[in-house]
Amino acid sequence: MIFDLRIYTLHNNKFAAWLKLYEEYGHPTQVKHCGEPVFYATTEVGPLNQVVHVWKYASQADREKKRDALMADPAFKDYLAKSRELGAHQSQECRILKSTSFSPL
Repeated sequence: MIFDLRIYTLHNNKFAAWLKLYEEYGHPTQVKHCGEPVFYATTEVGPLNQVVHVWKYASQADREKKRDALMADPAFKDYLAKSRELGAHQSQECRILKSTSFSPL
């Protein structure tokens, strides 16, 4: 099992609009291809205006297969175009994590 950790830092004045956009257009298509996220959250303390989410996959090959299908989906392409047009993102961090033997999920 691997985990795809993503942290998006958004512009403060576009934070709420992006969350609404993702909830309506991005999330349903992402769940269709990648399954439900382990969690999807926003920051309350520390660096603000961040969205943090984790997705689980059986392997890197499984992740690539599901992400390729997601990126090929016209509905997700439409969401990405709307997101770019909104211009909410400041930065993005992505990490692939593997749980330890003493802390399996």
